[in-house]
Amino acid sequence: MDKLKGMASDAETFWNRTKQYTEEKIGNAEKTELDAHFENLLQRADRTKSWTEKILARVEAVLQPNPNTRLEDYVNEKLDRRPRDRDTNAEFLAQVLVDGGNELGPGTQYGAALVQFGQTERKMGQLEREFIHAAYSNFIAPLRKFLDEDMKTIQKERKSLDIKRLDLDSSKGKLRRAKSMEAQRNAEAELRIAQTDFDRQYEITKLLLEGISTAHSTHLERLKEFIDSQQTFYAQSSQVMTDLQRQMGNFPGSLGGILPPNSAPPPTSVAPPSKEKTLQQSDRQKAKVLYDYDASDASELSLLSDEIIQVYSPPGIDPEWVIGVRGTQEGKVPLAYLELL
Repeated sequence: MDKLKGMASDAETFWNRTKQYTEEKIGNAEKTELDAHFENLLQRADRTKSWTEKILARVEAVLQPNPNTRLEDYVNEKLDRRPRDRDTNAEFLAQVLVDGGNELGPGTQYGAALVQFGQTERKMGQLEREFIHAAYSNFIAPLRKFLDEDMKTIQKERKSLDIKRLDLDSSKGKLRRAKSMEAQRNAEAELRIAQTDFDRQYEITKLLLEGISTAHSTHLERLKEFIDSQQTFYAQSSQVMTDLQRQMGNFPGSLGGILPPNSAPPPTSVAPPSKEKTLQQSDRQKAKVLYDYDASDASELSLLSDEIIQVYSPPGIDPEWVIGVRGTQEGKVPLAYLELL
């Protein structure tokens, strides 16, 4: 019986709210107006929600231009799955450059340049990964949490306030329509309860709306962190490309040694080759490795940038290759990767 009474009471409450809402829409019922300050707080919350969503969408599009990939990451996040580890576009390019350079001949100037460029692009890809991770951790995740938690709480409390206002205005209407003294006493008691509930919900909602100011301050700090991570990424990328440009200028016959169009070569005189820079066939010489090199077969020797090895040129070897010696290891190495000492 108590359950049936409760259901009847809920049905009556729902009917009163629906009736009040409908009459307000057609202008047959009065509506409690919120003060101007509260309305401003509501508008600020709406603007904050709207622009946070737009900013997040565009930042995510910059970090991951592929919409299908963004959708896949979003689904994995909602299902608490670990995002799939993907190579960046720079890393895909790096692999093609390195493979092409090794196929065309890492001992040739062009092949060596392709390999070196590929290694640089791989570094660029790693820097991009670090930037994306920092952007998601320091900017995207906090703002998304704000939308998923704080804004949803505000929306929930705003909805509760709307319901309490409908109850309050419905109670006011009942009091105006009451004819008998008993009906008036019941309506007044109901109105006091509705007013108390409305005032309590009003304060709760107002407190949450005023917290948007704190959210703005937090978002500002997150924005600074995003800017710092982006600046670091661009600075590191610039340094990596500057290093590549310098290294490319050290390649024999590279752009650093090409004459401008229509310019005549400087006069030269025939002189004996320098003993310090000429690679002798019979004597071993020291050489500094300019770039990393991975041996393609057992006849070659892998190299590490900046290491010092010994080299010599046996009869019949390709002029673009020499024999490198590191301790007990020995094998062919491309001359373009070395600086003779």
